[in-house]
Amino acid sequence: MKAVVFEKHGGPEVLEYTEVPEPKAGPGEVLIEVKATSINHIDIFLRRGMPGIKVPLPKIVGSDAAGIIRQMAPDVSGLTVGQRVTINPGISCGRCEFCAAGFGSQCTSYAMVGENRDGAYAELVAVPAHIVLPIPDSISFEEAAAAPLVFLTAWSMMVTKGNIRPGEDVLILGAGAGVGTAAIQIAKMTGCRVFVTASNDEKLERARQLGADLLINYKTEEFDKKIRELTNKRGVDVVVDYIGADTWVRSLRSACRGGRVLTCGATTGFAPQTDLRQIFFRQVQVIGSTMGSQRDFLDVMKCVFRGQLKPVIDRVLPLREVRRGHELVEERAVFGKIVLN
Repeated sequence: MKAVVFEKHGGPEVLEYTEVPEPKAGPGEVLIEVKATSINHIDIFLRRGMPGIKVPLPKIVGSDAAGIIRQMAPDVSGLTVGQRVTINPGISCGRCEFCAAGFGSQCTSYAMVGENRDGAYAELVAVPAHIVLPIPDSISFEEAAAAPLVFLTAWSMMVTKGNIRPGEDVLILGAGAGVGTAAIQIAKMTGCRVFVTASNDEKLERARQLGADLLINYKTEEFDKKIRELTNKRGVDVVVDYIGADTWVRSLRSACRGGRVLTCGATTGFAPQTDLRQIFFRQVQVIGSTMGSQRDFLDVMKCVFRGQLKPVIDRVLPLREVRRGHELVEERAVFGKIVLN
């Protein structure tokens, strides 16, 4: 089969579109013919190499997948060959204390499709049957591939852990990212007033079309000072920051007394400066989140299937043009997701 593989870490040039052996569905697994996948930042981090994490090489990444079931292990039930499906990119054991409590992404053996096992930058991918979710005919393969990782991440971070409530002020940094476009929609659906930052006015306008109420160009304004101005020095109830080192201090300053700063990533670095006074004196809660539980996945995908939440697709590229897709994401020249088919 055709797949995109890298045999060493580096820039987009290490990605090779080539022939590889076809995977087989092992016990408890299904084999999916991939019709669409999407690019996530985890793909780029793995390609570059991640400090402290050994990535087995050669590697096929890709955490999101949508397609058709082509093969099932004999012990799999509840699914059928030929069924249109997508997947929850996270795999938990279902047996440890965290899984028993409903916190699957805190599982002691938590794994990701495309990270801990080969992923969906390929014509076929084998995955555990329990992470597979049938999709309605009203959802395209491209939409079904663009939604899972970013919507699950945003939902678990904001709704389950962040406990956002109607009437609250929510600041979302990096509105053009996949998680950002999901977070805007989730905050609006919940009844929040949404502040967003982006690097240019075009992205801000697209964020406004998604429902953002107040727009801040972080290239021309210091967003923490603008937030204080817009909220009469109060600050916002919730800050969503997956940017990391470049924004962390300003994020803490943007939160109101007793506010929450939510983080699910660090695209600009994971060792920011921190003024602890901003946390203890102003009693700000810092809440970390990675992916989400199977319940979170089912809840947010139900909203996607109903049309209450809609994946934002910047463009669709053929899998063989994956290098260009990675370049665009790294250049921040994307609003939403790049889908590969």
